Amino acid sequence: MALYNLADLSALLAPQARLIGLDPGARRIGVALSDVARRIASPYGTLARAKLARNAAEIQAIAAREGAGGLIIGLPLEGGQRFGPRAQAARDWAHALSSATGLPVAMVDESFTTAETHEHLIGAGISRARRAELVDKMAAAAILQRALDALAG
Repeated sequence: MALYNLADLSALLAPQARLIGLDPGARRIGVALSDVARRIASPYGTLARAKLARNAAEIQAIAAREGAGGLIIGLPLEGGQRFGPRAQAARDWAHALSSATGLPVAMVDESFTTAETHEHLIGAGISRARRAELVDKMAAAAILQRALDALAG
């Protein structure tokens, strides 16, 4: 399945279909979920990074359970919005995940989402151990919220 821009992805979705936001990391994948109106992103959980088939099955199960019709995946652009090796790896993973799940995908710049999430949690007085539990799914929610805000205009 192809990658789409946000407007084209939105046009493919059924009414009331949610979006899943993903922040793929080396060890964990943060997962977020939109509401049915596609206005608000909420942290959903984390998945252990594993072989594509396993992660695809887990994401497909979440999509089926929650009524999601598409995926928003973070794109790690380098400074100056340049497309580097990490962005290419994320794009390759997004293509493979889309093919494995049958869900359309759009990618959104994830610059600074993890760092901003850490700062927010530190500012809220969250302990280091608790931050480790929260940061991935909250970063996924930040990525998804960027996409939802762009779709809202």
